[in-house]
Amino acid sequence: MPYATAAVAARALLVSLPLLSAATPAPAPASAPASAAAAGWSAAPAGGGRPSFYAEGAPGAVIEDTVAVTNRGVQPLTVRLRAAGTGTDGLRVAFAGPADAGLGIPARTRAEVPFTVTVPADARPGDRAGEIVVRDSTGRESAVRLLIRVGGPQLAALTVEHVAVRGDRITYELVNRGTTALVPRLAVHADGVLGAVLDRAPRTLPVRLPPGRRLRLDEPWPDRPALDAVTVRLTVTAPGATEATGRASARFVPRGATAGTAAAGALSAAAVVAAVRRRRRRRKPSRGGALS
Repeated sequence: MPYATAAVAARALLVSLPLLSAATPAPAPASAPASAAAAGWSAAPAGGGRPSFYAEGAPGAVIEDTVAVTNRGVQPLTVRLRAAGTGTDGLRVAFAGPADAGLGIPARTRAEVPFTVTVPADARPGDRAGEIVVRDSTGRESAVRLLIRVGGPQLAALTVEHVAVRGDRITYELVNRGTTALVPRLAVHADGVLGAVLDRAPRTLPVRLPPGRRLRLDEPWPDRPALDAVTVRLTVTAPGATEATGRASARFVPRGATAGTAAAGALSAAAVVAAVRRRRRRRKPSRGGALS
């Protein structure tokens, strides 16, 4: 599909006006929605043979295409055109001619309306999806899919942030800092005073994280220790991305002031014992006597 400059888009607006009154009978596409087909009209990409609009463009490009609206009935038809589903992705769709004010199409006539899609200069690479929607005066609509692929380097980058232990759950946030959608894998590990208390193998999460998006998730931990001081480590990976790790610390003690005081003392004692054991393992001499 050609890329149009602003001047080309302006010329397209001028040449589109005679097409609105040119009587060019044409059959409706077989894929026309039932509501619009029942009214005797249909919408499709101009030129035929395409089920949807598709184009590729670099950031800053202006992409040009044409939508054809065919009135097969014996009465004049008035329609309005709009783009749907593309605003959140930053794409700007503009129609040539009087699309916003209502487009009049005589009976048994096909009108071809050029439009442009402007890709923002700071757009992230990846796919965008929307629709070109045509609506008549009775409320019937016909929608044609609009697919735009923004070019550029594909970068996979993922981070895990704000890890916390809240009751019997581990909460965290995944952030896609790259330019391509990611399906992350998560591994969970936790160490207590006396060793590992949680170790879950990596598994694929049932989410798809688009570029630039942040997703808050949680990991259930119903069998967490009743008495312990733990360090939780979450490790996330995704195809093409560097492994990312997030950590959080938590202390579990029984409820009640008296129990809490006793528990705190028990934790401190256990921590001392564990530290002494680790220190002894590090200082344990190797077998064999020293030379004198």
